[in-house]
Amino acid sequence: MEIKRESCLQKLIDRKHNTLIKVITGIRRCGKSYLLNTLFYNHLIENGIAPDHIIRFAFDSADDLMRIGEDLIEMQKTRRKANPHKFLSYIQSKITDSGMYYLLLDEIQMLDSFESVLNGYLRKENMDVYVTGSNAKLLSHDIATEFAGRGDVLHLFPLSFAEFMSVFKGDRYEGFSEYMLYGGIPLVVLRENKSEKLSLLNGLFEEIYIRDIQQRNKIRNTGELEELLDVLSSAIGSLTNPEKLKNTFHSKKKSNITSTTIKKYLDYLEDSFLVEASTRYDIKGRSYIETPRKYYFSDLGLRNARINFRQLEQTHSMENVIYNELRRRGYNVDVGVISTASKNADGKVVRSQLEVDFVCNLGSERYYIQSAYSVQDEGKRTQETRPFKLIDDSFRKIIITNDIVPPYYDDYGIYTMNIYDFLLNEGSLTL
Repeated sequence: MEIKRESCLQKLIDRKHNTLIKVITGIRRCGKSYLLNTLFYNHLIENGIAPDHIIRFAFDSADDLMRIGEDLIEMQKTRRKANPHKFLSYIQSKITDSGMYYLLLDEIQMLDSFESVLNGYLRKENMDVYVTGSNAKLLSHDIATEFAGRGDVLHLFPLSFAEFMSVFKGDRYEGFSEYMLYGGIPLVVLRENKSEKLSLLNGLFEEIYIRDIQQRNKIRNTGELEELLDVLSSAIGSLTNPEKLKNTFHSKKKSNITSTTIKKYLDYLEDSFLVEASTRYDIKGRSYIETPRKYYFSDLGLRNARINFRQLEQTHSMENVIYNELRRRGYNVDVGVISTASKNADGKVVRSQLEVDFVCNLGSERYYIQSAYSVQDEGKRTQETRPFKLIDDSFRKIIITNDIVPPYYDDYGIYTMNIYDFLLNEGSLTL
């Protein structure tokens, strides 16, 4: 069964021949290799590109590495990267004329001095270069510094709900329950047996994500890193910071871990794309508040597997799904804060902060969004709309709910839609 991923494929097609290095990043096993080496490769073939003008090479493939005289097992044992001179010689042997060649390189961070190698190909007018990688530090950082504006990043997320539903055998309500439980990692989605899904999610965490972070960052003892993951998994969508997490470790786990070490581990988790932080934004003051932050998992299945499928709160899970969908659509997403003051019964001024779940920006577009599992109770709706009524600009204000209601505006111009209309319609925010 093939998952088309048409939206992602089109973004890659739109970048063809733009004279930049196309870099596909994202969490391990989210489908980067399949997008590049199957979907995009088939697009090239279908559009008349000769197979011998498409050069595919995966740096985590033992067979491909043998073609340049490298040994994957030996590289893993010694923790070294592929020799760039051997790779350059191999590519040179494949270029036999002045026609356009398409270079599709998988897991590029496993090639030594990959920045210099790729920069060299930018000087060749008959080379269109595409690469994948799974680490933010090795790719996004180096694109900014080494490529100096010559890299074009496409961040790939696990399957969206719409992509998930394209292969799910059931209605959207059953699908949403399964999506929030097992997530959108393609390998997991395509497994029909639930025990296989569980086994695969646990295996991915232990054998790929944890080991990858440990080896890349030379962590000797992963116990504290894994405990931090457990804490974050139990508190998705909650405000936290390294100091607060340190206190949790001290009081509940009797650990002497420092806030500096926790900050370092949080960076490792973000670099691997397992989690993403959302910063608070003072809407009235128009300024950022660096701490505390909220952390969301790039895939709910991985989060749920981490806590053995306990604490499956629908409200927090739906908030995580909405955050990921907004990020997938290209929005910068912050947590909105509104400071307010009112007098109590004694006439004293009471100051408080109200929260808008998401402040979404894309160019000149902005949306304020509340995630509310249900707003059928009038008190709950009042709670969700109160922050919106204190915002004095004209940007659209939206409540996304699990309630099955048709989209509607209230008397204050606040728009309500259900989660299915939001997730299954790419343009739902602009309607």
